[in-house]
Amino acid sequence: MKAITKNLLISIVCTGIIVSTGKACTTAIISGKATVDGRPLLFKHRDSDSLDNKLMFFDDGIYEYIGLINSSDSLGEQVWAGCNSVAFAIMNSASYNLNVDDTSSIQDREGFIMKQALRQCATLENFEDMLRNLPKPMGVEANFGVIDAKGGAAYYETSNHDFRKYDANDPSIAPFGYIIRTNYSYIGEREEDYGLIRYQTAEDLFYTAYNTHALSSKFLLRNVSRCLKHSLTNTDLTQTIPLSSENPHFVFFQDFIPRYYSSATVVVQGVKLDEPPELTTMWTILGFQLCSVAVPVWVQRRSQLPKLLTAEGSKNAPLCEMALKLKEKCIPILRGSGCNYLNLAAVLNQENNGILQKIEPLEDEILKVTEMRLKSWEKSGVEPQAIQNYYLWLDLKIVEHFNREFGFQYNVQ
Repeated sequence: MKAITKNLLISIVCTGIIVSTGKACTTAIISGKATVDGRPLLFKHRDSDSLDNKLMFFDDGIYEYIGLINSSDSLGEQVWAGCNSVAFAIMNSASYNLNVDDTSSIQDREGFIMKQALRQCATLENFEDMLRNLPKPMGVEANFGVIDAKGGAAYYETSNHDFRKYDANDPSIAPFGYIIRTNYSYIGEREEDYGLIRYQTAEDLFYTAYNTHALSSKFLLRNVSRCLKHSLTNTDLTQTIPLSSENPHFVFFQDFIPRYYSSATVVVQGVKLDEPPELTTMWTILGFQLCSVAVPVWVQRRSQLPKLLTAEGSKNAPLCEMALKLKEKCIPILRGSGCNYLNLAAVLNQENNGILQKIEPLEDEILKVTEMRLKSWEKSGVEPQAIQNYYLWLDLKIVEHFNREFGFQYNVQ
């Protein structure tokens, strides 16, 4: 994809002769010093041409880990965000201004490198050593975000031959304890910056949350990944919602954080220094964020992941399938530049029967019950069977809700 002109907008066309780049993620890392509960956070709102996503559990390295993968990647050869059994977590955003004059033919290795990191790294220092020792050119142009069980939280702006670290615990670099990256690196060429509007939207959200002591996993899942504000035009789609879902109400939908190519969100809530690493919680929204629900998972060898988040071979995860089906009501026009237009009435309306309005009560319950479970596990320890039982409850609860509210006929038994 990077062979295409780098500053080509994602939405020139949805289908047709020109293939647009979907590698336009919005990401952030937050030091535990800035969060509501003292635990570090890692956030990736994934934009990708691969709209089919699922989770996979791996035990092929030093550490076990869970990774977000493309559903077509049946062997799980690349990971696009994940965490391992010692509370090391990693994600990336593509950068388009680091390898400007590099003529290397080796590229798009980010997913392989993140998988390798999850297999063998426990700390930020381990990851730095790994980057130093990888053969050059590395085939990457990315901002890697990493957190660990020691309270580490940093970005690594990484080119084919080198990297620079940005530490979220360093007040001279991150005065408010968080760092945001979209699709450019600070050390890169300014004329190749991409994702500036999304960066500013996220920065506005984070600054307000910091000042109101609201930097949490819920804030990232709800307020950032589903944000319908546009920092350049000062548009807020939630302020003028349509009367009813019966009549389509199309709005221009470009350079918002969620977009047509948004395919998944991962939020990893790390642990405090005195907590066991198995409490590390990985929240995932599979599929289009305005049509899906956040689900938590934990790295436990003896616990199978929720059935809704996984699939055999190259099949797609059921939750992702349902979200993409609902997405067709939100963005029904794919010819020409139709993916730049959102049917807002299908998402939100004054009758309170929009897709997102029907999903949020379910998510509220999941967030509440998960918080209760975590508090209990902090005291009693994490039992694999307890996690397995909770996964079963989540599968049944979500399927029942989506079947009832949206007419699906899924069965997870």
